[in-house]
Amino acid sequence: MYQILEKRRLSANSVKLVIDAPYVAKKAEPGQFIILRVDEDGERIPLTISEYDREKGTIAIVVQEIGATTMKLCMLNEGDCLHDFVGPLGIASELEGYKRAAVVGGGLGCAIAYPQAKKLHELGCKVDLIAGFKNTDAIILEDEMRAASTNLYVMTDDGSNGNKGFVTAKLKELLEAGEQYDVVIAIGPMIMMKFVAETTRPFGVKTIVSMNSIMVDGTGMCGGCRITVGGETKFACVDGPDFDGHQVDFDEAMRRASIYKPQEQAAIKAHKEHCNLLKMEVK
Repeated sequence: MYQILEKRRLSANSVKLVIDAPYVAKKAEPGQFIILRVDEDGERIPLTISEYDREKGTIAIVVQEIGATTMKLCMLNEGDCLHDFVGPLGIASELEGYKRAAVVGGGLGCAIAYPQAKKLHELGCKVDLIAGFKNTDAIILEDEMRAASTNLYVMTDDGSNGNKGFVTAKLKELLEAGEQYDVVIAIGPMIMMKFVAETTRPFGVKTIVSMNSIMVDGTGMCGGCRITVGGETKFACVDGPDFDGHQVDFDEAMRRASIYKPQEQAAIKAHKEHCNLLKMEVK
């Protein structure tokens, strides 16, 4: 069983969990993900690895409470166990050889951008990390990101932290100021990654995005995570999750990502009703 060793709330709706998973930690690399089930009857959900510690045999994941399963997951506490925890899956990010990089994270995507920046930084690359959040209360992992980068720019939509604007505006500002990046890595909502790619396109800067497609088995069998890259069908689970941002058909990917919205809303409603019934029983 995969025991939760540490639980830390990062914001109102995001939680960091450290899981005892030595076999996964032994092989994990930045960019890879796991698929878990909370219990025997639960759905399989993919979550990107935020941190790994080979000596301790642990994997850290950051979870946003936006669906029924993630809500159930975040209700667990230290000492509880997960039913399944499979990984590492996907192709590890290729980060060697870069001298100058910009890593752009949006919201929860910053938990995945952080290990990318950290690995680049450890390899001797000069890293500008641009992190975007809705407001100050939503900011996560600021100290960790600062330690993993040469320069950290934390932007908020409402300017509540003193830096108002989207991550694309800061990225464009740096590019126009003459920054010569070998690569830009973008991780976050699809719409954000799309506009990061459009921002770098006129400058001819290599841009890598991490695709968070709908996924079931994580081995390329179900086809649920298929996307179009350069006119060809790819599977995020086995061909990615990293792809050339200038080649990804984001409009198609976003349409596919919204297919199950009605089912997701129904599952959330059922979960909340179940929780309310439990509360009434306790009373």
